[in-house]
Amino acid sequence: MATGNSFQSPHRIIDLESPADENGVHNSFSQLINEQNDDLHGDVIEMTALDQEEEEEEEEEDDVMGLEGPAFRPVTEFSDEQQQTDSLIGERWSSDTLRVLSSMPSRTIGRSRGAIISQYYNRTMQLRRRRQSRPSIQHFPRSARPSIRGYRVETDGTGFEEGESKRERLVNNLQNLSVSDRVRMLRAMPLCLVEKKELRMLAMNKVEHSLSQSQIPCCSRFKYYIITAVRHGWFSWLSFLSSLQLWQTALKCVGGRFGTGVLSYFVFLRTLVFFNVFLFLVTGLLLVVPQAVTPPHHEQVTSTWGLEILTGAGYFSESLLYYGYYSNHTLSRCSRMTQSENGTSCTSSFSYNMPLMYFFTIGAVFFVTCIILVYSMSKSFGQSFRIDKSKGLLAIKVFSSWDFKVSKKTSVRLQRENIGTQLKELVAEVNRQELEFPVLQRLCRIFIHMLAWIMCVGSTLLCVLAVYYFSESTYMDLKNIAISNSSVSLKDVSQLALPVVVSSINLLLPGFFNAVAWMEEYDSPSVLNYISISRNLLLKVSVLGVLCYRWLGRVPSDPESLGVQCWESFVGQELYRFLLMDFIFSLLDTFFGEFLWRLFSQKALKRKRKPVFDIARNVLDLIYGQTLAWLGVLFSPLLPAVQMMKLLLLFNIKKVSLMMNCQASGKPWRACQMTTIFITLLCFPSFLSAAVCVTYTMWTIKPSISCGPFRGLKTMFQAGKLWVEGLASSNPKLHWLTWVHTSLVENPLFLFLSAGVFLIVIYFHSQVVDGQRKIIELLQEQIENEGDDKKFLITRLQDIHEQRRAVSSRRVRETSENSSNNETSEHFS
Repeated sequence: MATGNSFQSPHRIIDLESPADENGVHNSFSQLINEQNDDLHGDVIEMTALDQEEEEEEEEEDDVMGLEGPAFRPVTEFSDEQQQTDSLIGERWSSDTLRVLSSMPSRTIGRSRGAIISQYYNRTMQLRRRRQSRPSIQHFPRSARPSIRGYRVETDGTGFEEGESKRERLVNNLQNLSVSDRVRMLRAMPLCLVEKKELRMLAMNKVEHSLSQSQIPCCSRFKYYIITAVRHGWFSWLSFLSSLQLWQTALKCVGGRFGTGVLSYFVFLRTLVFFNVFLFLVTGLLLVVPQAVTPPHHEQVTSTWGLEILTGAGYFSESLLYYGYYSNHTLSRCSRMTQSENGTSCTSSFSYNMPLMYFFTIGAVFFVTCIILVYSMSKSFGQSFRIDKSKGLLAIKVFSSWDFKVSKKTSVRLQRENIGTQLKELVAEVNRQELEFPVLQRLCRIFIHMLAWIMCVGSTLLCVLAVYYFSESTYMDLKNIAISNSSVSLKDVSQLALPVVVSSINLLLPGFFNAVAWMEEYDSPSVLNYISISRNLLLKVSVLGVLCYRWLGRVPSDPESLGVQCWESFVGQELYRFLLMDFIFSLLDTFFGEFLWRLFSQKALKRKRKPVFDIARNVLDLIYGQTLAWLGVLFSPLLPAVQMMKLLLLFNIKKVSLMMNCQASGKPWRACQMTTIFITLLCFPSFLSAAVCVTYTMWTIKPSISCGPFRGLKTMFQAGKLWVEGLASSNPKLHWLTWVHTSLVENPLFLFLSAGVFLIVIYFHSQVVDGQRKIIELLQEQIENEGDDKKFLITRLQDIHEQRRAVSSRRVRETSENSSNNETSEHFS
């Protein structure tokens, strides 16, 4: 008999097949394969000669035994990938193969508690050897002394039955680890929470018992209490900060009922609120507050609040809201008055160079905003364009998404709705299949798409031409009103015409785009949203281009013909009117497009359907309004405050209307990249165009002569140059500042280099993300290959067993034939 592997009796094999047995086999699959290959000679394993009775029992058992259970449940329909494993699933495995399967780590971890404790005992032992220096062995308790078994990654569970139990050994090892290593090790254990809590309590009790037995110095005890108090205070502070997040509960409600697509709109709106809060704080502290402390002398204007709130003119034209109110000299304010023979004089005063601070504040605001946008965009790229397969996310969401710390009924309901909606989106993404159309139908769809784009581009071009000619018409009307000396109220009312026309186009034309998209019949809701975003973006950019030509080309060229003394304040007023009209028409769209349409659909049409929230149009409206705010920072320092109040009102109005009048999309879809696209659109078309327009104004356009902090200068850039020259003339050691200002600030090459650096950073970050995505794809392919290797090894092991069984059967038959022949020969003899 060969002394290789001696397989046990069938009854013992059945006991080993249960992975729940704590004393079961816990050797890895690779170790078993190596043990089997050591005894292979060719393709046949030399087995211990079994008697005939055991062979028959084993053959009967092999004929009836198959893999049954959740992991090997028969399936009727298979995909191409599943058909590859059909041979594995459908096989009737032998007892030896089943023993190998039951002892694999993937089938043992999470089921066999004893195997887990054995494995993590070894890990804790290895961690102790790495983290701690070797003290004298007499300082260790007997159960915690290192053994040669600790050098193995996996050890046989039967080796721990000698002496103390495996559980006691693991607790002793956890006791000798640091607090952070102990917590990390307990988190990594695939045990239930009750078991982990019990192990933690045992380890902590032993640590406290050992500490109480030893004499701890008072200083060390006091230090321990301080560290514990600081950590508790830090975690309490983090919890308090998380509770202060703006609109956290409202966002959870929206995401739970309407999905991640609608949620991305409200998250983007909150982001814009933070941008405007930053703009308002910087301009308010550095420009508005110093000018309010030392107000200039202006003529009092009679106020008619009803019309002035809409037009932004009248009383507001001589206020802190616009550029023309700010002084062009150094502000000073006496802090202490002294009496002398010559009269009253200031001994100390507050001085503030308003032109210089105005120039550098606007530049710093745009520079910091650019950095924040680039950082947000790169971070969003890294989060949204990673490899997250829907099947893996679906499993994670099903098994590990519930937060068991939630106890309030409202929180439980919100979490249940949120998880349910995300599961619908993931299931829809998993089940989504690209439809294959015949060639003729494909050509027909391409023709329909081309026709739709021609209609959308043509309508956009017509609307842009209409805005341009109407703008020229209003420009000529302003000239005529200035010549005829008409009333101021008539002039202000006539200036509302252009904002009303532009806002009407922005309201009506997206509805036409939606009708065209309905004609195209897109299968994917995400593709439909991207197409709608691109068409609405084309409309907004074209209209803003015509308006920028009016504000920075026509108006500054000849402001006297319009009867305007300060063209910067005039442009600020128009931006205020456009921003206000955009808000009013957004409310009209909410009222007519959502509320009245719901009533009409339910009352007149007797249908239960409600309108679906239009993500593309609402997001582009936000980007349009934020572009106006960025353009108006130079001409109206308080315009970000107006935009901030508008966004706060818009969030609450849109949320209430969404809950009352809208329904979730009929086709669930996961908006995994929507936030990234919104930030990208906010950065490149919106912020970049606003920054270019403001830079062009400060570099090339001549400021007004009679108003503003830059009056009397050729360009706004001269304010910084005059200040640097004044410093150099008063102190020759600062002469190098002139060269720095000329080379860095006035030279456009520095601006282009800075923009190039930002673009290079974005490019490199995108390449890094792309490289990580490729590496993840390779690792996933390697994992799949490892699974194929396991299938191959299991099949190979089964083939070897079949060959061994055939050889054993042949030997039994030969033995029986020989015995019968011997009996026959003896009978005849």
